[in-house]
Amino acid sequence: MQQALQRLGPCSLCWGKQWGVSGAILRGQRRTIYSETGVWERDYKAETRSKVETWWRPRIKEQWCKASETDKSRPKFYMLSMFPYPSGKLHMGHVRVYTISDTIAHFQRMRGNQVLNPMGWDAFGLPAENAAIERGLDPEEWTKSNIAHMREQLNSLGLCFNWDREITTCQPDYYKWTQYLFVKLFEAGLAYQKEALVNWDPVDQTVLADEQVDENGCSWRSGAKVEQKYLKQWFIKTTHYAKPLLDALADLPEWYGVKGMQANWIGECTGCFFDFHLKVNGKVAGEKLSAYTFTPEAVYGATHLSILPSHRLLHGNSPLKETLQKDFIAGKDCLTSVIAVNLLTGLEIPVTISAKLKLEGHLDTTIGIPDTSPDDSAVARSLGLACLQVLETLPDGTEKLVHSGEFTGLDRRAAFNAITQKAREKSVGGYLTSSKLRDWLVSRQRYWGTPIPITHCQSCGTLPVPTEDLPVLLPKAGSFTGKGASPLAVASHWFTCTCPQCRGPARRETDTMDTFVDSAWYYFRYTDPHNAQRPFDRVLADHWMPVDLYIGGKEHAVMHLYYARFFSHFCKDQNLVKHGEPFHKLLVQGLIKGQTFRLAESGQFLKREEIDFSGTEPVHADSKKALQVTWEKMSKSKHNGIDPEEVVKQYGIDTVRLYILYAAPPEQDILWDVKTDAIPGVLRWQSRLWTLMTKFIDARNSGILPSPDLLSKKEKTEAKKIWDNKNYALSQVTNHFTEDFLLNAAISRLMGLTNTLSQASQRVVLHSPEFEEALATLCVMAAPMAPHLASELWRGLSQVQNKLASRWQWDCDVLLQPWPSVDPEYLQQPDTVEVTVRINNKACGSVSVPQQVARNAEEVRELVLRSELGTTHLHNRTIRKAILSPRTALINFLVEE
Repeated sequence: MQQALQRLGPCSLCWGKQWGVSGAILRGQRRTIYSETGVWERDYKAETRSKVETWWRPRIKEQWCKASETDKSRPKFYMLSMFPYPSGKLHMGHVRVYTISDTIAHFQRMRGNQVLNPMGWDAFGLPAENAAIERGLDPEEWTKSNIAHMREQLNSLGLCFNWDREITTCQPDYYKWTQYLFVKLFEAGLAYQKEALVNWDPVDQTVLADEQVDENGCSWRSGAKVEQKYLKQWFIKTTHYAKPLLDALADLPEWYGVKGMQANWIGECTGCFFDFHLKVNGKVAGEKLSAYTFTPEAVYGATHLSILPSHRLLHGNSPLKETLQKDFIAGKDCLTSVIAVNLLTGLEIPVTISAKLKLEGHLDTTIGIPDTSPDDSAVARSLGLACLQVLETLPDGTEKLVHSGEFTGLDRRAAFNAITQKAREKSVGGYLTSSKLRDWLVSRQRYWGTPIPITHCQSCGTLPVPTEDLPVLLPKAGSFTGKGASPLAVASHWFTCTCPQCRGPARRETDTMDTFVDSAWYYFRYTDPHNAQRPFDRVLADHWMPVDLYIGGKEHAVMHLYYARFFSHFCKDQNLVKHGEPFHKLLVQGLIKGQTFRLAESGQFLKREEIDFSGTEPVHADSKKALQVTWEKMSKSKHNGIDPEEVVKQYGIDTVRLYILYAAPPEQDILWDVKTDAIPGVLRWQSRLWTLMTKFIDARNSGILPSPDLLSKKEKTEAKKIWDNKNYALSQVTNHFTEDFLLNAAISRLMGLTNTLSQASQRVVLHSPEFEEALATLCVMAAPMAPHLASELWRGLSQVQNKLASRWQWDCDVLLQPWPSVDPEYLQQPDTVEVTVRINNKACGSVSVPQQVARNAEEVRELVLRSELGTTHLHNRTIRKAILSPRTALINFLVEE
């Protein structure tokens, strides 16, 4: 037998026809599995579970790979989970998100869809540089090693990804196209440089990321108090897309509150920026400034341009710094000798320094328009600036523009649209945005990131690297000290280059990009990951996009999603893709939290071996002091992490999958505690499924041929209830998979169906096609969530002789079965349901209730009380509780005797 099995190879999709074995039941022998020997093991113990998962894991993966070949005749389903940073080890948060995505991917493929479920690595970032500084490791080699280990971990969890589409953001074949898109942004006027504040370590003389500054404002390395310093930084004008991104939210389905978070992040897009050139003594100063107004239609009435005392022009390296500081008096509105020229209107107005320390939102520069702002009017009067009326109110209450050049005579709304449109056409502003939204700062003074593809030439200025010269490769890293300038800023052999325009000497940009840029377009690359000619082929991108379901943590619900949506809208405007929005449905999963124990006095987190659990409350093992016990996000520093490999080793892959799916709805946090009902509950359910299959195999191997005609009227009624329950469970589970993603509720529904089948009489098990059909449906519905167990159960079921159900492809494995549909007869059931009534658990009759209220406990209770049966048996009796079971159409009244 073993030799025959070996000849079948590691992944035969159609086993049944090749097996000439009987469905014998193993009793009292070495534990084995049916797929391996053709003998059914009666009990589902740890050893059997291990053998089942070992046997099925490679076969399920091979099935996935074969079924993943492109077939455009089937509807597509793009299932995307946020790709991980390759830190070197998976944590339970990873296991949760990828279990959910794997489950839904299996379900969608069973529904007949062509499923894309890719995986890759968000591989640039600070931890690699920290490893280089602390341990002398090469960032590239450290990252590659971590990726290899984590890929192995993901495979050990039985997760099915399209590994042939794997991407890694730190590889040149990926970041070449990140640079390409940056060049496109630059050419569109959406990437620019200006001075901005950075965290500066005065001891190590280096720029620090926000995460390298501790809660006391000190450097993580030197301990020095961190200073704020102005450096030239690269920005992307995401504010130009604020209004389209805000408006597009209305067309998206519910995003678990994330749409509200996105809208709040963007803000009310009621105003816009206009661009100004600055002059001193009639000479252009080489400074360009964008200033915001809430009333762009009144821009011809501007009297001044106001900046805050904290503005970069007063504190950075601007040639206007000295001039502005001379005119500045703290606490007063100050008129300066600097003139701002509006590039839309051509009008010149003075720059003022505001007495205020803060403006609305994140603004630091505004246009003063007295005709629409009392505050601006007061400033203009105090500084002796002449005010010009630009709005006139007509007798009918409408307002029109006056003294506004070509826009004079327009009503206020028309003027708003015309002026902002003209500004956009001239590329001098006019894009509607909010006062709270800022452009995206993408510069990082670090080594391990995508090099910004810009060349600086003294003759030609700032130029993008030509497309044919991309990628700008990262040089091999030297030694890392964490002190001084970025390694790229001292790599003269690398940053010295030739100007692409004049061919003279030039210097490369030495900043690298924020890693959010890498992840802002990766979903496109998955559609065409090996394309060496362009970022992706439009036909392929348009086929797969938008992502049908995007899964990730709520901590990315604002910035990452906003940047990804921005890139997608930009790519649409560049004619690279058809769709503007990258993601259709969004599922944000909660955290998996572990219990933390810390000393109240010092706040020190303790390891479990430092704690005494022998009493009613845990105490410190040495001092016996009481501890603060909380649930927090799993972390090494808090000693509350769980190693996924250890958990899988103890409980098995399917148990961990079921626990993660069952313990809470996806968007809620899970408090990891194996003593709760969740782990024992899913272990018991798996055993009940196995016992149920054993019961069915026993019945069919009894030597009695199944015959539905032999069932009595009572047994046929029992079979009908099984049929009802199967259809109800199927409709509910399908809805959970497609609409609300409450996979915990789906498992509960499957547990309910398992209970119904477990209670079936022996003759119904033997003779009822409804039982067999329900058992097969149960296996198929469990398969996406517990694929290894379901595969083995199906193998046992498929080999039973004299089957009564004909809809299934019995010679193919369970994950290759089509997802069943609800029986049409179930959808056409009568308008009423007979609900059995019990009083104190004793049957006393039944009452007909409308089908549409049969699952509403309150309505069924009232209908029973108003019925003849209720009047007879429940009138004037004290009802303590009424319990409705919709699944069995039964209501039980608990009354006082």
